[in-house]
Amino acid sequence: MSMDRREFITASAIGSLTLGHSVITPGDLLVDTRPSDTPAQPRTGTRKILIAGGGFNTAYIRYMAALSGKKRPRICYLPTASADAEDGIIRFYENCAPLDVEPHVQRSFIESLTQHQGWDDVFLSMDGIVVSGGNTLNQQAIWKAQGIDAVLRQAWDKGVVLGGASAGSLCWFEEGTTDSRPKALSIVKCMGFLKGSHSPHYDAEAGRRPLYHKLIGDGTMKPGYACDNDAGIYFEDNTVARVVSARPGAKVYYVSVVNGAVVEKVHEPEMIA
Repeated sequence: MSMDRREFITASAIGSLTLGHSVITPGDLLVDTRPSDTPAQPRTGTRKILIAGGGFNTAYIRYMAALSGKKRPRICYLPTASADAEDGIIRFYENCAPLDVEPHVQRSFIESLTQHQGWDDVFLSMDGIVVSGGNTLNQQAIWKAQGIDAVLRQAWDKGVVLGGASAGSLCWFEEGTTDSRPKALSIVKCMGFLKGSHSPHYDAEAGRRPLYHKLIGDGTMKPGYACDNDAGIYFEDNTVARVVSARPGAKVYYVSVVNGAVVEKVHEPEMIA
């Protein structure tokens, strides 16, 4: 069975999405979360991004599929940051196998003899796009050179659900901390769909938290969101709509400066499965 094929047929249903003690159906995810005395209105054309600090696995792909509002959504994996690594592509198909989705993979290391569709033809035909982890700095350079960044913005504006973990979460923000260069963690500038900064792997890599505090504390980096592995955020436009987690104990933090001191505001997530 070839891992570079365009379609991958699965047989099981998408199921319900569990958030905390409530069961949320795909339809419920497409309405306003306004006060109960305000009638809910369908969210059509909303720009959507779903990120995780690390581990964009079956639970997150299921959530992305539900957010798309489609019965059998087309979900595309974009592994630029991993240099189109085959093990990541195989893992994506494995994560999609239990779900009623149509998985696709779009490599970035291509040539025109076999890549007959343009980036816009591919990405604008999808309902969700999952960006891989890996080297964020290289990812951004390749996307800019190829024009992929501009097409991803079109997809976002169109309502395609964007997302990913690690480099796949960092890429949507203005800036963040990265291990993409030799010797030490450093700053990377990204696409800026989401305002502010981001730190993935907050609980998994010892250097992340102190560097993020330092950079925000001295004004080098804008305030922003840090995510533990398996914890994530669903944004509608630039507003946090839900904070979620696929693992007990994983958290999300908003890190900023208050009265001259760096402050972490903890956002306790709702569980997804």
